[in-house]
Amino acid sequence: MIEIYKTDLENRLIQIEESVYMDEGFAPKDCWINLTNPSDKEVALIAKISGIDDDVLKTPLDDEERSRVETEDDYTMVLVDIPVIEEGSEDYYSYFTIPLGAVIKKDLFITISLKDTAITRDFIRNRVKGFATYKKTRFLFQILNNIASKYLAYLKQIDKASQRIQNELHKSTKNKELIQMLDLENSLVYFSTSLTGNDSVITRLLQNKANVNNILKSYPDDTDLLEDVAIDTKQAMEMCSIYRDILSGTMDAYASVISNNLNIVMKVLTSITLIISIPTLIASLFGMNTWVPGQGSAWGFLGVLGSSAVVSFLLSIYLKKKKLL
Repeated sequence: MIEIYKTDLENRLIQIEESVYMDEGFAPKDCWINLTNPSDKEVALIAKISGIDDDVLKTPLDDEERSRVETEDDYTMVLVDIPVIEEGSEDYYSYFTIPLGAVIKKDLFITISLKDTAITRDFIRNRVKGFATYKKTRFLFQILNNIASKYLAYLKQIDKASQRIQNELHKSTKNKELIQMLDLENSLVYFSTSLTGNDSVITRLLQNKANVNNILKSYPDDTDLLEDVAIDTKQAMEMCSIYRDILSGTMDAYASVISNNLNIVMKVLTSITLIISIPTLIASLFGMNTWVPGQGSAWGFLGVLGSSAVVSFLLSIYLKKKKLL
């Protein structure tokens, strides 16, 4: 999908119609081109409009790409990982990350991603103050700031979901809750890895090492914004590490609880089996096809039952005192 926007003189975000940018004479000066899971044909069209190679535009479409900054003579590409939330069943959510690429030229800004996410939607819906398509450096830093904010928000959601699942596990230990805990732990692993890569990108931008082609010009207000992004990213990394440790410890604790409960059940069943085996043994002995005590007495059968009951009762008392029953 191709979306092209431009900020007008009154600082309003205007979407360029398809019939306009499909025209041979279309000039994308100070425009923002947003590509969401584009086809090869759409990539070829934007490559023609922007003058950037197809392979560069396709780089963020590989979900295994690492976060980095690439600088060429006429453009700078910043590749970061963004958090994505996917709704599951029964108010359960799963989290993962995908690459988001920002290709910046002197007169053009391009974003490329595999999914339509809240990161870019916030700009389209005018939820970001001071946003303008011609302020390319600020636009990039605002994207990074929005990404850091989403990480923090999703980490808080993960923490709340973890607490909810733990409360459910206190009532009954089910496979469903344990699988959800495992999914949350995997989400934190994705977040931790992605945040580490994003932090290296932000550090490079702060050191102004990505401005060798003089495209990302540094302004005092923009630098302050990027410093805030660096702080939020560090905070997200610390929160992610803490939540991972808590969740990992919780999983280990519940694994021990489940194992202990299983041992208790097996102990009780073993004790019950031992108690039941006593009447079985006595009945087997008195059922032999040979002479046994009391076989000629009318009270023989009751004697066997009585002795079995007494021995079983005494054994159960013994096991109870030993806390084996």
